Amino acid sequence: MNNHIILLGDSIFDNAGYVGSGESVIEQLQANLPEDCKATLLAVDGDITSDVYSQIDLIPDDTTHAFLSIGGNDALRIVNVLQESVSTVGEAMEIFTEIRLDFQNRYRELITQIKQKVDKLVICTVHDSVPDFEPRALTALTMFNEIILKEAFAINASVIDLRLLCNEKEDYSIISPIEPSGQGARKIVEQIVKVTTEHDYKINAPLIYIKRE
Repeated sequence: MNNHIILLGDSIFDNAGYVGSGESVIEQLQANLPEDCKATLLAVDGDITSDVYSQIDLIPDDTTHAFLSIGGNDALRIVNVLQESVSTVGEAMEIFTEIRLDFQNRYRELITQIKQKVDKLVICTVHDSVPDFEPRALTALTMFNEIILKEAFAINASVIDLRLLCNEKEDYSIISPIEPSGQGARKIVEQIVKVTTEHDYKINAPLIYIKRE
């Protein structure tokens, strides 16, 4: 059976503007897929969770696999919260509890909608080895990744863990350090190809994919 891979989400997949010609995720994926596979990019640079619904509407009928990478821009939008003053740590936690619950509800609804259209859904965590990223921002990011993992496993979706996959400075673009470089894109593509060609969906159990030397 021919496989048709769809890439949904943000600039983790739509990174052509941050790398050289032929180095983007979609270009490397199309170049490395078996002959019986094809790939389509629907992800949009800058999109947040609520934007992906417009991408879902564009999913072709012959889609066999969907890969989703979203949440990084949602996390970036709360960076300003880190500058707010609070009187107690408990008050700060109340703010983050509201943010966490809001993202969890939106993310759960999104992947439920995707799963209804494409049964073979694979989800990516948000990478956290971004060069010179503020440590407290990384601490806040763990909240988003915890939700992504929990909701992915709740629907038996396997995960490509970008935290462990893109763990070198060279994995990030010199144009924008939060986007994958050509090297980072290559690592991501290797896992997409591996999942598409090797993962046994009949076991109905999620797996976590990371690069192994």
